[in-house]
Amino acid sequence: MAREFNVFISHSWSYHDDLLRLRNLLSTRGYFHVDFYEASYDTPINSINASYIKQALKKKITDSDIVLVIAGVYATHSEWIGWELETAYKNNVPIVGVVPFGAERMSTVVKDYADEIVRWNTESIVEAIRFHAA
Repeated sequence: MAREFNVFISHSWSYHDDLLRLRNLLSTRGYFHVDFYEASYDTPINSINASYIKQALKKKITDSDIVLVIAGVYATHSEWIGWELETAYKNNVPIVGVVPFGAERMSTVVKDYADEIVRWNTESIVEAIRFHAA
């Protein structure tokens, strides 16, 4: 049986469609099994308490095999994305930056933390997950 990868996707709530597109790329790829751990509109963390949210997110991140981060320039200005990447880094969870489809530029925060940067291409993303989450 093929291995299932537990993936946390760090993303901006303002760009939720990018999250959905990335999830779709991975979940429809044949012979590749993935379970998503991040919070989203579908599975939010129902709290306004930042310390509670951080605790819940830290558990999701540390239970993941890998963190993918959508590396649009907006990630540089997101305190939450920065915190998620720092949390993954401190807990030795590999980080792969995924440059959004058609983007010319990317986040400097993602460049600083990522073990690898890949373009918006299913095979590149799957290959990076398999390599870094080994």
